[in-house]
Amino acid sequence: MAALASEYGIRRAVVRTSEEAEAIDGYFEYILVLSDIPAEASPTVCYTVNALEQIARFPSGTKVELKVDTGMHRNGIAGDELEAAFSAVRKAGLSLEGVFTHFSSADTSGPECAEQAKAFASVKAEAKALAVKYGVDPLHFHSANSAGTFRALCDDEDMVRVGIAAYGCLVMESTLEQPALRPVLSLWADKIATRSLKKGERIGYNGTYEASDEMVVSSYDVGYADGLLRSASNRYTTPTGKKLLGRVSMDNTSFTGSEAELLIFENANDYADAAGSIGYEVLVGMRPHMKRIVGD
Repeated sequence: MAALASEYGIRRAVVRTSEEAEAIDGYFEYILVLSDIPAEASPTVCYTVNALEQIARFPSGTKVELKVDTGMHRNGIAGDELEAAFSAVRKAGLSLEGVFTHFSSADTSGPECAEQAKAFASVKAEAKALAVKYGVDPLHFHSANSAGTFRALCDDEDMVRVGIAAYGCLVMESTLEQPALRPVLSLWADKIATRSLKKGERIGYNGTYEASDEMVVSSYDVGYADGLLRSASNRYTTPTGKKLLGRVSMDNTSFTGSEAELLIFENANDYADAAGSIGYEVLVGMRPHMKRIVGD
């Protein structure tokens, strides 16, 4: 995905850790790490300050951005800690690059999103004045995740942090306009074995599926060790109509039919619905050892 994004002109990326940043360094001119503290400063990688007490832990010269909590109450400094953070960043010898926040409910129509946007507008105004005072002007600002981007909540900001939308699986509340996106990732599995079951025979651990008649079933080389959520056991049907039978095992799963290759899903949201989850959990759960093939 990093290579594709770079090919299409994306110049900035946001990742979780230094290790992830290192893996994609070279594709982007600017990388923001959300949840890590580096051993040494980097010329291209910037790190997030999630709390005032973190500032002293960053090596001198590290590029940082301040995350401000505008109502999600998860990570970030409080709005009234803004000047204290600017002062601490300068004292620690860090390079302040930007200020950002994160929306908790941009994919729903409740009041929280508007309230956070209003709070961040005040933060931006104060931060711009502080940037001049502390000699770090200009700063860049950003707030929009995937849903916020498509709700145009960031028209006056410098970047957006598109996540689930990059995979075409963003889902908005029915009261909001749904972007015309197409899923870009499908999951395929290879057959391990095929067998014919008699009526009453059971499949998998604890025999949670019992054949109601004679049937042909096959096992495929994907399971929960690969990220296939176990909670979809006996509850999912593939796009080609093949039913998941019995429990998802660690490294294989049974479906009706005998195809040599099986399309497990082409839209992660469909599998997530069966598992009682969200498409993003399914996508990020796809393990690194699984082969990625870029199609036409």
